[in-house]
Formats: sequence, C-alpha cells, structure tokens
Amino acid sequence: MSRIGKTPVEIPDKVDVTIEGNLVTAKGALGTLSVSLRSEIIVKKDGNLITLERANDERKTRALHGLSRTLVNNLVTGVSKGFSKDLEIHGVGYRAQKDGKKLVLALGYSHPVEIDPPDGIEIKVEGNNKITVFGACKQEVGHMAALIRSKRPPEVYKAKGIRYSGEYIRRKAGKTGK
Repeated sequence: MSRIGKTPVEIPDKVDVTIEGNLVTAKGALGTLSVSLRSEIIVKKDGNLITLERANDERKTRALHGLSRTLVNNLVTGVSKGFSKDLEIHGVGYRAQKDGKKLVLALGYSHPVEIDPPDGIEIKVEGNNKITVFGACKQEVGHMAALIRSKRPPEVYKAKGIRYSGEYIRRKAGKTGK
C-alpha cells in the first residue's frame, strides 16, 4: 500500500468538492480547479475526507496511487490557501517593477523584458529585487516562476541573475592571471 496514497485528503471549510466518476472538481475562495484521474484509481468522498483506492495491484496502478492523492490534495490546498514561489534578483542594475499587471525586468539586455502573467496568476514585486508568484494552481505557479527565472538564470562566476529564494549557486573560480 502506498504510504502517501492511503492517507485521506481533508477538505477544509468553505471548499466544495464534487466527484463525477474520475473527475474531481474543487471550488473555493481562490477559484475552481479540476483534475481528471486515471480509471485505475477509485475516488470516494466521506464527509470531509477524500480517500483514493486502487482498482488492482499492478505496478503502474501502485505508482499512480500516490500521485493521484497528491494531485487531489493540491487541488484542495490551491483553492483554499493557494501556492507561492519567491524569486530574488542579484546583480548590479538588475531590477523588477510592475506595470499594471505586467512584470517588467531590467536584466542587462538592451531592452526591458516584459512578462504578462496568465489569468489566475498574480505577481508581486517587493523593493527592486524580490518577486513573488502567487496562484491557486501549483503547476501554473511553478511554470511561471521557471519562466521568469529563465530570462536570466544565475551564472556560476559572479552568481548574477534570477534565482529561487534559498537556491544555492555553486560558484566557480574565475581566471587567474600571471
């Protein structure tokens, strides 16, 4: 039995979860999310708990058990609390600012880099060098944070660029002169 898959998902107050076959939909304060699970996984709702069971004991079904439980848990957590990723900008002259909904980055290029977030994703800028990506869908938040980071990933010689908060950059020694 999967240790992750067998633990039930607790539904908090003010979150409505509906199960239609293998389509799980969650409605909450931050919006509506849904996920379609494989037919090998059986989803049941008992009061304020959601349990997931396997239809058979094949290797692939066992692998999907924990994944499916995590996807359902991310739905419930996303519509109630939301997810966020923090980014930091390091480098002289590198900065971020908001222009309406858009994020405008000055990253040492000859032009400013503009990023327009999709619906459901909110970007906040603190100071000039801290960016927070917030949203209900964990996958979309992570994707948007990775897209922002890809505009100037941290380099190993001076550690300049955009990095996740708490990310460790392995530094290299530069050239040595004679």
